[in-house]
Amino acid sequence: MKKVYKNLPAIIFCVFIGAMFILFLVLPKKEYSSSEKRYLEKAPEFTVGKLFSGDFEKSFEKYIEDHTAGRDFWVGLSAYYNDFLGNNGSKGVYRCKDGYLINDPGDMTNLSRNLGFIEDFATHIQEQMKVPTTVLVAPSTGYVCADKLPYFHKEYHDDEKFAEMQDTFKTAGFVDIRGDLIDAYKDGNQVFYRTDHHWTSFGAYTAYQALGQSLGYVPNDQSAYDITAYPGFYGTTYSTSGYWLTEPDHIEVWDNPGNDVDVTIIDGETIEQKDMYFYSHLEEDDKYPVFLDGNHPYTVIKNENASSDEKLLVIKDSFAHSLVPFLTDHYAEIIMVDMRYYSLPMQPLIEHEGIDRVLFLYSIDNLATDTNIGMIE
Repeated sequence: MKKVYKNLPAIIFCVFIGAMFILFLVLPKKEYSSSEKRYLEKAPEFTVGKLFSGDFEKSFEKYIEDHTAGRDFWVGLSAYYNDFLGNNGSKGVYRCKDGYLINDPGDMTNLSRNLGFIEDFATHIQEQMKVPTTVLVAPSTGYVCADKLPYFHKEYHDDEKFAEMQDTFKTAGFVDIRGDLIDAYKDGNQVFYRTDHHWTSFGAYTAYQALGQSLGYVPNDQSAYDITAYPGFYGTTYSTSGYWLTEPDHIEVWDNPGNDVDVTIIDGETIEQKDMYFYSHLEEDDKYPVFLDGNHPYTVIKNENASSDEKLLVIKDSFAHSLVPFLTDHYAEIIMVDMRYYSLPMQPLIEHEGIDRVLFLYSIDNLATDTNIGMIE
């Protein structure tokens, strides 16, 4: 009997491993994880070449990891256990006050280089084509919502980097919205999602108001929009964090009923719709693509009822998706280009389409890591 008690931990461990192995074999394999918002690893194809190169072993390990029985439970348990041990932020996401999940500070290594590319581009098209350029950069959530962060966290360098932007942009007009977002946040407004890295529709509206003076339009009052809130939104920070007990956000659509809009998306095939909001995405795990159907190389938005006949080119990341619908009120045509998927130079596009103004719209993290901005020339 003493031997049984002595070996009990080993017996329990073997039973557990055996049970997990049997469950791995018999349970159906899911293709998609709704919690992590990603497709899971498929069973690797075996070849002698892959075996000797080590590729088969790596793929098989990922396959087993992705299809372990109760994967969501183990991922969540690991996240909360690390948090309990004081390792908050171990996955690059801080578990913060009031249900906020905030990414830790991003890598700023390439920021200076990309700022230089944008300033050179702005100077070139101003001198050659008399087309002005404006730059708007969204600060990090951790900078604006600093009071939500845990006591121990890495330092956010937004102040330092925004000062560098102000020094770099001489030809390009730079719109610094840090103060506008902080003021709106201190007034009790949610300007960033709690479970996602993007700004909310109110945050985007705040940026739209701040852009007005630089771009030369009078922003619409909030009363101009029909605002509808949709519950159950879990964003990207939630998906990578493992903190599955976090309450969801709601996502708002601000629609101006006075617009007459045509949207054309070119991404292998052409998608056309008379609405900037793709409501079918609200039924999916990832609801953020309700704004202009998410990431695409090239999107054209025309508004028959715009307050001007100007054409605006927006070179952007996904932060633009919830802001551009506000800008549509003031431009007869907006062309959105995502340099992550669009590899052609910008000057021929500006000439061919008769662009009147260029807007760069990025989050600070994406601007610092984008390796494609150098292709704008």
